[in-house]
Amino acid sequence: MTENKTPRLKAIFISPSEPRLRAGWRLLIQSLLFIVFLILFGAPIGMLAYTIQGDASGTMFFVASLVAELIAVTLSVYITRKYLDKRSFASLGFKWEPSIVLRDILAGILITFVMMGLIFTAMKALGWLQFQSFAWNTDPIPVVGGQTLLFFAIFILVGFSEELLSRGYQLQTITSGLNLFWGLAISSAIFGGLHLSNPNATWVSAVGIFCAGLFLAYGYVRTGQLWLSIGLHLGWNFFEGIVFGFPVSGLATYPLIHISVSGPEAWTGGAFGPEAGLVVLPALALGAILIHLYTHARVK
Repeated sequence: MTENKTPRLKAIFISPSEPRLRAGWRLLIQSLLFIVFLILFGAPIGMLAYTIQGDASGTMFFVASLVAELIAVTLSVYITRKYLDKRSFASLGFKWEPSIVLRDILAGILITFVMMGLIFTAMKALGWLQFQSFAWNTDPIPVVGGQTLLFFAIFILVGFSEELLSRGYQLQTITSGLNLFWGLAISSAIFGGLHLSNPNATWVSAVGIFCAGLFLAYGYVRTGQLWLSIGLHLGWNFFEGIVFGFPVSGLATYPLIHISVSGPEAWTGGAFGPEAGLVVLPALALGAILIHLYTHARVK
């Protein structure tokens, strides 16, 4: 009886195809490590930012929280990938070929410019969006330039951190344990759920972020690397918030264009931004087509 139980117990924890933990356990351990590292690094970094700025709601505190999150994500994924997955960190999609890396990131940024431009133009044409002013009409040019660069840097941190976690570790780990369909579905559902803590989030916005997660994953699926997805994520946030003036998943940024949105919330997304509205769907479809065209020569 004991001899029969041992293989069954082992099968619960060990992958049948190779000597390593099953995907679910690896994902759980990575998540626990992330929480531990977030506490270890988040507390001192947050306290330092609060000491300097004296405001837990200010930009510096926000940047500090993103830095802590980046450290926690990177360390937890690196350790789990190396010692439990028994794979290299680079194999997640960080193959370093400078010309291709730069091209993928720039392509991702350009694709999202077209997507957000479509959303802005459509909402303006339908009378759902009213232009008010430019940032430089109210702030000095050095302030405008400084804030724009600051938020560009912020979105680099966000793009790398969230793509490493969602399209990097979660998607690929779930896929290794199940298949690509469930990897895409579950990792995108987690991605949507993680944004429920954002201001003005609802189940509708979570569905919109789920669709955005599938779109971002398409960049990885087509290239086998994360660089295109990182460029898409960076460009999405930057053009949505800074260039075209929408909320970024419920968060206020520093818009170069001041607008007001008055159309039907089901279409515009309201205070959360376009991800919570039906207007995002044709933009995602267009973006997917552009990704397909851009990667056509690479996919045999």
